[in-house]
Amino acid sequence: MRGYYLHIPFCDKKCTYCDFYSIESTQLIDGFVDKLIREIELRANATGKLSIDTIFFGGGTPSLLSAEQVQRLLSTVQRTMAVTADAEITMECNPGTVTLASLNGYKAAGINRLSIGVQSFVQEELDFLTRIHSPDDARVAMRLAREAGFTSVNMDLMFALPPQSLHSLAYNIEEMLKLDPDHISAYSLVYEAGTPLNAQLLKGAVTPHEEELDADMYTMVMTKFTDAGYHQHEVSTFAKPDKACRHNLIYWHGEDYVSVGPSAHGLIDGRRYWNHRSLTSWTEMVKAEQLPEANTEIVDTVKKRSELAFLTLRADGMPVDQFIKEFNVDLRLALQPSLKHWIDGGLMMDSGDALCLTQNGYQLCDEITIRAMDLLDAYCVSNNGL
Repeated sequence: MRGYYLHIPFCDKKCTYCDFYSIESTQLIDGFVDKLIREIELRANATGKLSIDTIFFGGGTPSLLSAEQVQRLLSTVQRTMAVTADAEITMECNPGTVTLASLNGYKAAGINRLSIGVQSFVQEELDFLTRIHSPDDARVAMRLAREAGFTSVNMDLMFALPPQSLHSLAYNIEEMLKLDPDHISAYSLVYEAGTPLNAQLLKGAVTPHEEELDADMYTMVMTKFTDAGYHQHEVSTFAKPDKACRHNLIYWHGEDYVSVGPSAHGLIDGRRYWNHRSLTSWTEMVKAEQLPEANTEIVDTVKKRSELAFLTLRADGMPVDQFIKEFNVDLRLALQPSLKHWIDGGLMMDSGDALCLTQNGYQLCDEITIRAMDLLDAYCVSNNGL
């Protein structure tokens, strides 16, 4: 598969924890859409008409766009790329920015999947995160999404927030399950460098949870969502049958994707690029009829092997046959003796096709991943010289 990502860098208010590139100058949206259309065309001139299986509007807050603007952008992608008839086309939405009219418009424009940034159903926790919506806004957004005919909807949930307890997390999970989303993304709060939240942490104004409580919360998240019939197919994602996010699978499987917009990263035929993380710099280059790339790199065999191992281990498992075919690496040999220890300890399973983490393994994902990467690198140097 191959994906297409459009970064929409506008927010009514930038959340204190967010390190994605976004700005609060929403009056610039009209001009931005014109420039983004031009970058889409410039990208197509550089790559040719590629087959595209998924399209994802991320941000920022893409639901600040009008339905007409979304339609213009989608039409340009469809004109310049070979978008498959059954393509998954996702838009991220803030619950405080959607109406039935806007959702009907997005669906008419071609959006067939929504990702709603709920984060919490507790007002104190939303205030801590500086979200602009209320718990009821999230409930209404989901009701309107179903009323508009969306049959594939993700909801985001954050846990390990300083104001949060196990009791309030359980409440959040119960409230989310009542809304019956098709897909759930559940993330532990991360204090990203350069964010206002991290500045608060450094000043001692915020106290994160102890690791043990964070782990207990993650266990609760995994248990309650899987007990409710959702399949965990990555460290932080849960989906009903046939509702996994196909766009995210492209990232996790190391496949190609085109990206446009300021700060966007893309990977095409072993060449990775990243755009300028500045609306001004990005705009100047597009106006000059240049691809707005800040830098590029070639992903060689060694880097591709390492990235594929890292990404797939955290997702649905390291593909055994693919590693043999592409890298001449037998994962079962490369990861010994730790592999036996992980399997015997219930941290990993060998499905035959892939080496996959269990729920207990996801708890120790970072530790296992570091060890697995060290073993893989040592094995490859010893056996292949790479």
